[in-house]
Amino acid sequence: MYDYDLLVVGSANADLVVGVERRPGAGETVLGSDLAVHPGGKGANQAVAAARLGARTVLLARVGDDAYGRLLLDSQRAAGVDTVGVLVGGAPTGVALITVDPSGDNSIVVSPGANGRLTPQDVRTAASLFLASRVVSTQLEIPLEAVVEVVRSLAPDNRFVLNPSPPRPLPPEVLAACDPLIVNEHEAKVVLGDAYVSDRPEDWARLLLAKGPRSVVVTLGAEGALVASSAGVTRVPSVKVDAVDTTGAGDAFTAALAYRLGSGASLAEAAAYAARVGAAAVTKEGAQVSFPTAEEVDALCCAVPADAASDSGYATGRTPGSRPGSVPGESRRGEAL
Repeated sequence: MYDYDLLVVGSANADLVVGVERRPGAGETVLGSDLAVHPGGKGANQAVAAARLGARTVLLARVGDDAYGRLLLDSQRAAGVDTVGVLVGGAPTGVALITVDPSGDNSIVVSPGANGRLTPQDVRTAASLFLASRVVSTQLEIPLEAVVEVVRSLAPDNRFVLNPSPPRPLPPEVLAACDPLIVNEHEAKVVLGDAYVSDRPEDWARLLLAKGPRSVVVTLGAEGALVASSAGVTRVPSVKVDAVDTTGAGDAFTAALAYRLGSGASLAEAAAYAARVGAAAVTKEGAQVSFPTAEEVDALCCAVPADAASDSGYATGRTPGSRPGSVPGESRRGEAL
């Protein structure tokens, strides 16, 4: 019997957001709105999203011994996340400095802070959390050497989920453990490198599989997603909603997919549920505050796994964009899936 459905190893940031009429040029000062401070970071976001859905969730991360660190710990605990794995100290809490103009476009500067101090030794010390968890999920807002140690620390029955964001080339050891690797178009390009030779998402998925992952999920914005494994490639339709704010939708998608996989769902079933969660998240403003409960997801009119069709039954989907609709894997604050 596992103590946790999901162990998230990743980043925890304070998002400092200021609205501006226009972003300043070099050497220029502009006035902005009142400062808004929100808990964020891909790891913290995913942990909250999973817990809101009812998953027994634990977070392994590092924050500073400061007000922002306390904000992040409070937000995790309020959502029901176990923070036994959150380490405190070593550097100030990571911060994302975000300016947003009236169109919703933004500029972001991230100071990793304590996130950059999450070490392989920290991961090894948390070995009991791996043994107690069904699924382990991580991202790339922590040092790559820590991600490699996550793979080496996996218990025999752990299922490993990776969203390589922000993207970078990945060592074969990490790719081979992914089940699935979750990417959008931009992340697929970076991971594939010179092998990115097609405009078809189905081809991206097959090329990624050839690099070693056990399965792959490609998110396609308003066109839903596709899943790929040795059994073939399957499209998962999107859920049509009126999008208000796509911030954090990709993190909600990843968390929901990881949770459902741990519950025994097939990859296509888990991706279809994750699309519903991502769609529900974009109907509200903000990241963590927008993440739905299981009841809210169940109430959403949506496509079901049975609607998924094989590769041959669909035309090539559009690449991720910003138009309104279901956005299961996209964020305008750098949190794209």
